[in-house]
This record gives sequence, C-alpha cells and structure tokens, in this order.
Amino acid sequence: MKKKKENNIHTFVILAYKESPFLEECIKSVINQTVKTNVVIATSTRNSFIEKLAKKYSLEIIENKGEKGIANDFNFALTCTKTPLVTIAHQDDIYENTYAEYVLDSYNKYSDSLIITTDYFEIRSNDKVYNNKNLKIKRFLLSLLKLKFISNLKFIKRSAIRFGNSICCPSITYCMNNLTTDKLFISDFTSNMDWLALEKISKMKGRFTYIHKFLMGHRVHEDSTTTKIINDGKRSLEDYEMFCKFWPRFIAKILTKLYKNSEKSNNVE
Repeated sequence: MKKKKENNIHTFVILAYKESPFLEECIKSVINQTVKTNVVIATSTRNSFIEKLAKKYSLEIIENKGEKGIANDFNFALTCTKTPLVTIAHQDDIYENTYAEYVLDSYNKYSDSLIITTDYFEIRSNDKVYNNKNLKIKRFLLSLLKLKFISNLKFIKRSAIRFGNSICCPSITYCMNNLTTDKLFISDFTSNMDWLALEKISKMKGRFTYIHKFLMGHRVHEDSTTTKIINDGKRSLEDYEMFCKFWPRFIAKILTKLYKNSEKSNNVE
C-alpha cells in the first residue's frame, strides 16, 4: 500500500450539529484523503451521537461553549486549529479523496491565496448531479478566476460574487495567515454570511484561487439549513443587502428578483 504523504498545514474542521444521518459519510470522506491531513469535530450541540462517531474514528471533539448561532459556529470552527489552511466541512457534505492534495498543491504554487475553492457537484437523493442551470451559471461566474495571472486583482475577485455567490461555502479552504481579520462571519446574516465574508475577503491583498475540478459534493435536502432559510423568506432580504455592496440600489433590486429564481434549485423535488 502506498504511504500517504504527510502534511501539517491543513485541517478539516467538521462542523457537527445535533444528529445528522450524513455525518459519518462526511467523516469517512475527509479521513480517507490521499494526503494525511488533520481532522477535528467542532460542535455547539455535543451529544452521544457525535461522541460515538468521534470515538469510532478517533477524532477530537472541540465544543463551542460560547455564543451560539451559525456565524458564531463558523468563527469558532476557524479557531479550532493552528494550521494555516482550514476547511470547514459541513456535516452533510462529502469530499473527494484528492481534495486536500489539490488544495495543498495550489497553496504551494500561490502562497498569497486568501481562499482556495473548488468546483463541486450536488448530491440529490444520493445521486451525484454535475450539471444543472444553477451550477452552469456559477461556473460561468467563476471563469475569470481560472486566469491565475489576474486572480489577485480586486475586480476579478469580486467578479465571482458580484452577480450572486458563485463560490460554494463548504468547498472553501481559508488561508488563515493571509486573512487580515479576526471574525470573518457576521451574525446579522443567516443565509448569506459566507457571501458577506467573501465580500470582505475580496478587498484584502491576495488572490482567490479556484481549482476547476469536482472535488466535493454539496448535499441538497429538505432539512438543510439553506433550504429552511429559503422557505422562511429570509434569503431575499439578505440578497438585496449583498447586491447593494456591488451595485446601485435600483440595479440591486432587479438582481434580487432574478436571483430569487435560482433559489428554486435548492428545493428538493
């Protein structure tokens, strides 16, 4: 058996909440990487279900005993390790076994990266979906980031998030040494806190590094946080606030209406 390459600069922080039936599949995907990486579980809802899986796979549980909420959980996850590269793994999602290898290779080539993100597929009823209208639009918006010689320019970074958030949150690895802020995520937002964080990061010195490969799978199901927020009607209000950061208000209103149609892709049919 080929020995795994060692690395001590990357960590998967699995953000676990209550009792997800998909948590074990997520754990398996990150511990079976082609490079040996670090894995810990972060949670604000410690319970016997999470403890049992942590024990089974010999993983440390780091409990958030501070402020609760999605944004606070994400900020906490980034503090659970001292490695310069951190991937917040959502408990319902999975990662291809070469994810960490490609991320490390990209970081070695582009050490000024602020984030490293990858292409992804959706998981719907256990089927892998690589192409639909929403995914095609996102890939188009990400296309300029393929040009590495300009992916450090502010305009290019913001082009990926100007017409909506084309970057899949769980696909992101945060390059902590290059980020010039303590708290990336703001608790005012529930659905678009990752988009807001990316808007903030886009103004920092450094690049958005995009790996155009299907290296992770984002699960779409009726119990997901995103689906619940969309159904609750909170998403459009936050969308408008985000578009106002890039466009005049009258354009932001138009884009919000157009963007609302893309939310239908998050519904489980």
